[in-house]
Amino acid sequence: MTTSRTIMLAALLLIAVPLAASEIPPDQRRSGYSFMTPETRAIQDDDTANPGMLSVLDGEALWKKKMGAADKACADCHDDASTSMKGTAARYPAFEPSLSRPVTLEQRINLCRANHQQATPLPYESHDLLALTAFVARQSLGMPIAAGDDPQLKPFIDRGHDLFLHREGQLNLACANCHDDNFDKHLAGSAITQGQPTGYPLYRLEWQSLGSLERRLRGCIFGVRAQPYDYGAPELVELELYLMVRAKGMPMETPAVRP
Repeated sequence: MTTSRTIMLAALLLIAVPLAASEIPPDQRRSGYSFMTPETRAIQDDDTANPGMLSVLDGEALWKKKMGAADKACADCHDDASTSMKGTAARYPAFEPSLSRPVTLEQRINLCRANHQQATPLPYESHDLLALTAFVARQSLGMPIAAGDDPQLKPFIDRGHDLFLHREGQLNLACANCHDDNFDKHLAGSAITQGQPTGYPLYRLEWQSLGSLERRLRGCIFGVRAQPYDYGAPELVELELYLMVRAKGMPMETPAVRP
């Protein structure tokens, strides 16, 4: 057998063999915060230095602002967010009966806008949607992630788990190859974390802005030279759901700061 044919066969076998990643035991799961430099941690820890807090403040203003044909504010239905939204973000994505599928917190906000405020849904990654999401998520600061308890979510969690283990792109890599098998190592000078979604929406120094978990997932998919799913695609929602279930019990830290 020639060398070229040997290499081709090895590549085909690598694609065909199921991923044998070992899941991280619950007591060994760590937030991305633990992988950060002291300087980055200091930015997150100080509300006056954390740039993500500017979006939280903007979200608070939007929470109280009347919108749409119904001329209603979020606060008109939900009153004080520090009480009504406490623990909410820790349970998302959650099952939405009217759609027979899970929705993310961003999608829930847009459903409320459309159904109760009679307002136009906010675009994905827009300042206002990220700000409202960050404000709501901030009310769960320090609370344990508790997503996935609804039995109706099981098939969606399973599909998200399959996606996490699925090799794709020209690099033939799965999420688990980095975040289960190789965390604590470095890639292009950046720490490889466990990929725990404890702080979204979060502020990335690379982005110089706040961003959603979907933005991060799309970036990773692009990084392995695969075609990213569109924002709001069922695959991204299912993957986000699985990641939140994978991080169950870990404390929320929105808005986190990462490189």
